[in-house]
Amino acid sequence: MKIAVLFGGTSEERDVSIASAAQVIPVLRGLGHEVIAVDTAAGRLGAPEERKLLESRVAPLPPSDQSMATLRSGALTNPTTAIDPRQIDVVFLALHGGAGEDGRIQAMLDLAGLKYTGSNHIASAAAMDKDLSKRLFRAAGVPTADWLMAPVSADEVVRTLGLPVVVKPNKQGSTVGLSVVREAAKLEAAVALGLRYDDEVMIEKFVAGREFTVGILDGQALPVGEIIAPGEVFDYQSKYQVGGAREVFPADIPSAEVATLQRYALAAHRALKLGAYSRVDFRRDAAGGFWCLEANSLPGMTATSLLPQAARAAGIDFATLLAKICAGAVGG
Repeated sequence: MKIAVLFGGTSEERDVSIASAAQVIPVLRGLGHEVIAVDTAAGRLGAPEERKLLESRVAPLPPSDQSMATLRSGALTNPTTAIDPRQIDVVFLALHGGAGEDGRIQAMLDLAGLKYTGSNHIASAAAMDKDLSKRLFRAAGVPTADWLMAPVSADEVVRTLGLPVVVKPNKQGSTVGLSVVREAAKLEAAVALGLRYDDEVMIEKFVAGREFTVGILDGQALPVGEIIAPGEVFDYQSKYQVGGAREVFPADIPSAEVATLQRYALAAHRALKLGAYSRVDFRRDAAGGFWCLEANSLPGMTATSLLPQAARAAGIDFATLLAKICAGAVGG
């Protein structure tokens, strides 16, 4: 097939997207596909530009506000113009966050008549909007922690949710702009941080406990994984730096708990009407209850990312996983 890999872009998860593309592109070529690389911020890349960009690494922190503002000022307004629909069989979305994951690029691809991996624009938007997705989880019988949306007074937060709470941008990934707040006096600053990355901020009851993740592929739940982070949240540095967190696949939990997590993950995936694959994250509290944190419509796609690890635990290697994702996008 002729495959265009879209990556990079202008979200705070740009570096993560580039890391995914750096793994995906050579594997797709190794499978015999003709691959073009498209940075949605800059357009189609020639071989030297592709090599330079894909050799970069994920930095310990997200890109700075200044660097992102500079990038956005010169970015393409419609990345699909870099792709000739007559020359492409499928678009592989190695994008994370922002326009790449919230449905905007998916809508552009639909208008251009291009087939693409992942979920459609409506499902992508629903998954990216944490407030909306939590409402849909509850409607589907999937437990999720109580929450409020800013603006809200500190007194109401303490009265309704208690402390600690998690304060985060409503439409953002990779824990960018996220804070765990244990004192009411620090709520205002945490909300202000969240507003740097989105115009809506969620304040959510913090669930202490073990963290688990469930990948979904072609309508089936993959083996459950456990994320053992050095801190109280699986933050940006823990996710993307060597030695940041330990990830165990399959998770060492009773089979009944595995079944419960897989059932909840499938219900969450279906509630959002997600596509051929996704990843759904959970916390287990001290009483043994599971709480859905979020669903990811375009999970990380390096060979060591959580979804590929879950697939490998199911006997599906990285190349086969990518082949399945591409085949699903073209209806094969």
